[in-house]
Amino acid sequence: MTNNQADPELKRVVGVTGLSLNIINITVGAGIFALPAIVGIELGAFSIFAYLFCGLMMAAIMLCYAEIGTRVTKSGGSYAYVVAAFGEFAGFIVNWLAVFGWSILGSAALMNIIADSLAVIFPVFSDPWIRGLFYFILLGFLVITNIRGAKQGVAFIKWITIVKLLPLFGIGILGISLIDPVNLQWEQLPGLKTFGNTTLVLFFAFAGFETALGASGEIKNPKRTIPLGIMLGGAMVLLIYLLLQTVTQGILGQEIEFYKNAPLAAVAENIMGPIGGTLLLIAAAISCYGAVSTDVMSTPRVLFAGARDGLFPKFLGKVHAKFATPYWSIICFAGLIFLFSISGGFEQLAILASAAILLIYLLVILATLRMRRKKSELAEKTFKVPGGWIIPIIGISSILWLLSSLSAGEFLSIAVFLVLICTIYFGVRWIKRKER
Repeated sequence: MTNNQADPELKRVVGVTGLSLNIINITVGAGIFALPAIVGIELGAFSIFAYLFCGLMMAAIMLCYAEIGTRVTKSGGSYAYVVAAFGEFAGFIVNWLAVFGWSILGSAALMNIIADSLAVIFPVFSDPWIRGLFYFILLGFLVITNIRGAKQGVAFIKWITIVKLLPLFGIGILGISLIDPVNLQWEQLPGLKTFGNTTLVLFFAFAGFETALGASGEIKNPKRTIPLGIMLGGAMVLLIYLLLQTVTQGILGQEIEFYKNAPLAAVAENIMGPIGGTLLLIAAAISCYGAVSTDVMSTPRVLFAGARDGLFPKFLGKVHAKFATPYWSIICFAGLIFLFSISGGFEQLAILASAAILLIYLLVILATLRMRRKKSELAEKTFKVPGGWIIPIIGISSILWLLSSLSAGEFLSIAVFLVLICTIYFGVRWIKRKER
């Protein structure tokens, strides 16, 4: 079992502001530019309550992360938490789910959205060779920035998060005056099935905040920074979503169905004219790049932690002599994103990615409960979720409810992936025993 203490070679430079902006950046991704229409079409004006309900569910999960994040302060995020509670095998599963089932495929999809958004304005980005070169330049910049240090990576994330949020806040604030109150009224409540399926979509829109905790070993004063950073970041995400949904629903009303692919662009056009749509396409590209930048900063730390524990090749656990960063993990992670970005075809794997994050959340909540029962001299100094078992049970129930909405084919895909992970794990252990 791994030591819960910090990684001595990594520098603690990430504060509350950096962590909360990191969470906002990774969560408020490309989905927000289409989400208001998807939810509005299904639920109409009642969509506001779906956001609130989903926000409460996500808060329960975030609180569990805040608790265990103050108990286990080494790098690795979800992986480190699960290993500390359940051991190497459970950590191996989480590592694969997080790195391959969620982060790499998700970031690769975002890279394609960047090119697709820009292709509307500049058709040259439809050329596969141009796209490949474009991906290489963008990812290469992130690799260099993050190898130079987490501080430089956070500084870039702070800048790109502010640039990304400005047009979103602009739409929200300027659009309030154009809201038609009639569009925010509902005549009947949606069915439970419709509400459940829509909440599932919303939940995935909130997912991803835990990626920011991959750099736990570089967070200053984690017992204070992690709870504050998580809750501030989560609250800001909910407020941004509520503001945008209210303005979009209030301006477009029943016409929202005609703007399913770009509802915010339609709202921007109402506010600023034709140039508004173009600005929103650029904002979507910046949003995606911001999310990828957070992934390139945080997820390689998961590979780093796994390599240090012998679950991945040893070279991924090396730290740069000058910059004190896990440079090989950063290079390999970005390289895999590049390969999947140019290969395309992620539609079927997107289902697996969504299910993967739910399974990770479930394991982390269970790990939180397990760590509570372990005696530790640091226990009195750590954050503890109020209400005993109530919040974790809400989180577990929510996850099981969302998983129950998946189809039989999706469950089969999850099962096949998990069997593959287990086969790899026990196969590696068998090889190691034979080599002794």
